[in-house]
Formats: sequence, structure tokens, C-alpha cells
Amino acid sequence: MQSRPWPQVPELTAQVARAVPARGPYPLAMRVRDELGELFPDTEFAEAFAERGRPGWSPGQLALVTVLQFVENLTDRATAHRVRYGMDFKYALGLELDDPGFDASVLSEFRARLVEHSLEEKALDLLLTALRDRGLVKAGGK
Repeated sequence: MQSRPWPQVPELTAQVARAVPARGPYPLAMRVRDELGELFPDTEFAEAFAERGRPGWSPGQLALVTVLQFVENLTDRATAHRVRYGMDFKYALGLELDDPGFDASVLSEFRARLVEHSLEEKALDLLLTALRDRGLVKAGGK
């Protein structure tokens, strides 16, 4: 699998998404994108995704969605809804405001592939490494 670069946040998405939290806390999904950048390169999940067939969602983007889903305790359906309508998720994923997102079943299929290829801890390991490298967590911490 060839790694696709993460898309830049489209200008209109950035403008609208940044205007909303001006009156409240900056959303976690946006902070993750701004402070941690591309956490999950597609190449880290290459063995679980074929080169052939119709291009699907980036495994790296789906890993980020899965982490955000866990943090916010969302169902697959609620997560797909956030990707479709939530400006913070669109910002974090570098999507245009009118991007239709994906069906909720994509998340369970993604997780199944990770388990099938023993990659279920890969996203957590990459996240912890990025946080440790930036001094945001220490060994043995929470």
C-alpha cells in the first residue's frame, strides 16, 4: 500500500470550524489535528489493506476516527454521523464541508481487518509514541 499524504484542511472547513469554538472550548478533534498532525500514516496499516480494488478511506484517517470514537464513547452510527456533520471531525480529517463521510459499517470492517492482521494495538502505540515524543505523557502515567 502506498501511503497517501493526509489532506490539508480545506480553507473553508478551517475558517468555519475555527469560528464556532470561539465562544467555547476548542474541540479535541481539532486540537489533535493542530498539535499532533498526522498520527497514523497509512503505511503502518499496509498489511491489512490491499493495493487492488476501489480506493477506500485512508486507514490512517480511520484509525484517527476510531481513537476519537473511543475518547467520546460514540457508537459506530454516531461516529459516522459526526464525520458527516461535525465540523471538528471534518477539520481533523481534512475534509471539505460537503464531504458525505462513510457508512457506519466501515468502522466495524476496519476494526475487523486490524484484528485479522494483529494490528489492533497499532493505533494506540502510535498515539502513545506521539504523545511521549511531545512530552505529554510519561512512562507509567495515564
